[in-house]
Amino acid sequence: MSVTVDHENLEVETLGLQTIGQVLSHLQRDNRLVVNLLIDGRQPDLDRLPQVRQSPLSGLTLFIETAEPREMALEVIEEVESQLREADRLKGEAVDLLQQGGGGAKAMEKLSGCFSTWHNAQDAVEKVARLLRLDLDGVNVEGRSLTALVEEFSGQLRQVRQALEHRDFVTLGDVLAYEMTETTTQWRGALGAVRQMIA
Repeated sequence: MSVTVDHENLEVETLGLQTIGQVLSHLQRDNRLVVNLLIDGRQPDLDRLPQVRQSPLSGLTLFIETAEPREMALEVIEEVESQLREADRLKGEAVDLLQQGGGGAKAMEKLSGCFSTWHNAQDAVEKVARLLRLDLDGVNVEGRSLTALVEEFSGQLRQVRQALEHRDFVTLGDVLAYEMTETTTQWRGALGAVRQMIA
């Protein structure tokens, strides 16, 4: 039996740990998030995780890599901020094309990258909040909760989608140029507020 956590041997016998689940619970109590688990050199079937957790350690070789949730969250926020800057640039180019007229197809190409980035940003913030058990209503951005900002952002994405469906490039340009610019600024504020909460 051998249990290695972050390249260091874990003395499971001394700790009285007898199952894989007990090892994972021990790491969780130390505020570590398991990001990789190998049992005898193979990743376990996550569909069978309850059975895997009950497996006795005797005769097994475990290799576990962990991450500190706060550090991981800060890295995610930094990446989201970088992606939002790129989405802002693409959005600006799309608005310019729409305002020049006749650039609908090229503008749509620019916007396709923005949509996935905006959705990823929203998803990442919600997952970070769950990971760290943060209350999104408690994150305040310019007098509004992050939950309210997420709802407003979703509404703006629906407006953009409707404008696209109706090929209403004037409305699309307005929503992107004015409403989405303000929302992006608020997202940056929200990410800064979340960073302060977890730092």
